[in-house]
Amino acid sequence: MTEREDNVYRAKLAEQAERYDEMVEAMKMVASMDVELTVEERNLLSVAYKNVIGARRASWRIISSIEQKEENKGGEEKLEMIRNYRTQVEKELKDICSDILGLLDKHLIPTASAGESRVFFYKMKGDYHRYLAEFATSNDRKAAAENSLVAYKAASDIAMTELPPTHPIRLGLALNFSVFYYEILNSPERACRLAKAAFDDAIAELDTLSEDSYKDSTLIMQLLRDNLTLWTSDMQGESGEGEQRDKEQVQDVEDQDVS
Repeated sequence: MTEREDNVYRAKLAEQAERYDEMVEAMKMVASMDVELTVEERNLLSVAYKNVIGARRASWRIISSIEQKEENKGGEEKLEMIRNYRTQVEKELKDICSDILGLLDKHLIPTASAGESRVFFYKMKGDYHRYLAEFATSNDRKAAAENSLVAYKAASDIAMTELPPTHPIRLGLALNFSVFYYEILNSPERACRLAKAAFDDAIAELDTLSEDSYKDSTLIMQLLRDNLTLWTSDMQGESGEGEQRDKEQVQDVEDQDVS
């Protein structure tokens, strides 16, 4: 096997063993070769990072929730320990995001020539800046949000001209971009507008959907519709508790087995 094939196989083994940190390392070797990734390689890279970041995003949410409850109780003694632990998780999140964003800027985006690949990697860039914005504060949050917006817009511009409305990557981009508007920019109106347009455009061309992507495309369309239902309720003025419940149920592609 060539070095490239060796690392791809190593990544597949690591995935089967659920050793995602090692899966990341194997796919980083492939990504650093400055060759355009195949669809399989692209998906392996995405799955690897999705799992290492996903575990820590979940940890951060749990710790933040515990911190909030402790603040309400006024438990200063435990708060310092909780905050230190949250800071530790945030450092891990920053390191992972910095890692993949560096790969995207130095290797993956420059070597991507096909429209599908370019949309995939710009979307990925938007996603990982969005993850930074989830926990960053003040100027760091603003910078992460701006970088995310620029990347999502770049992906959207290419997707609109080069991918059909039913393409799972175009739909996944619309889903995640709309979540960005809702959760990071606090703009449910723009989130709904984007999600509805993507859903309606896909419905209009449903007969062109290929058998290969049918499952992925229809799953993402369902997620778009689910989020639209939640966001519409939010805009109609639910109670504070209801809004929080809605936000917790918002789904993006990273919550599903879709790349």
